[in-house]
Amino acid sequence: MISTPEQQAVDAAIASRRSIRAFLPTPVEREDVAAILEVARRAPSGTNTQPWKTYVLMGQARDALCDAVTAAYLDPAENARHQEEYAYYPREWKSPYIDRRRKVGWDLYALLGLKRENKDGMAAQHARNFRFFDAPVGLVFTIDRTMEQGSWLDYGMFLQNIMVAARGRGLDTCPQAAWTQFHRIIAERLALPDNEMVVCGMALGFADMEKIENSLVTEREALEGFVRFIDG
Repeated sequence: MISTPEQQAVDAAIASRRSIRAFLPTPVEREDVAAILEVARRAPSGTNTQPWKTYVLMGQARDALCDAVTAAYLDPAENARHQEEYAYYPREWKSPYIDRRRKVGWDLYALLGLKRENKDGMAAQHARNFRFFDAPVGLVFTIDRTMEQGSWLDYGMFLQNIMVAARGRGLDTCPQAAWTQFHRIIAERLALPDNEMVVCGMALGFADMEKIENSLVTEREALEGFVRFIDG
């Protein structure tokens, strides 16, 4: 197959997408965010249900949510009052998933000079989630509570579209399940209707490639590890 400029551009956007954990303060124009979401809305969904809702937080609105959730996370008593509304991770871990999870965690902490015994340092790093890793744009995604598992699959394709479209514009992202623990604060701050459930958050901005955490490149399973070609 002959490589075309279009194929190269798409492949580059997908392959260069990474979860960025330190952003520059460089503003992102509202028009650029709108353009990314305009493209992303073409994601497929079963019978065209389009189950996604997106809240774009910038400026004071972003800062206010970050302040509220960070304060709740750092207060042990308040933190304990907040639980995720849905299980993102398995309730019982097994190999190879737990091995991959541990590796990416310790690879990141090693870059940051954090050792196992440094619980405060790890907590401070996790708290950076709730500042969108200093990205100027924070996205919060919700789904109607009546939607079932298939619509969550559709949602993943929408989120991927956002991340790839951002890369095509020289922007970076970090999808964040961490926000789901504090869905009640988010619902209050954003005045969410009762029928909407928080799916995740996402940081959007320009990566600060001077920061050591952004040098992390996660490993991926080789093709033969997860693909079977069945002929005939």
